[in-house]
Amino acid sequence: MHEHRFNVFGKLIAITGPQANREPFYLGPEGKRRPADFVVPADVADDELAEYLADLFHEDATPRHSTVERLA
Repeated sequence: MHEHRFNVFGKLIAITGPQANREPFYLGPEGKRRPADFVVPADVADDELAEYLADLFHEDATPRHSTVERLA
């Protein structure tokens, strides 16, 4: 299963599964994951995920954590 990982304004997020049925998770520092409380629409392509997450979480941006970075 393919997984996309992002640092979203300081939050670690993983998105797994095929484009039509993605599951988002919050990642903890110890490697644990918990289901995220948002949905990734099926029409968001893999190369659009970072922009989608930036739009979704833009209110969480701070001067120290001002970007969305793809990790894997």
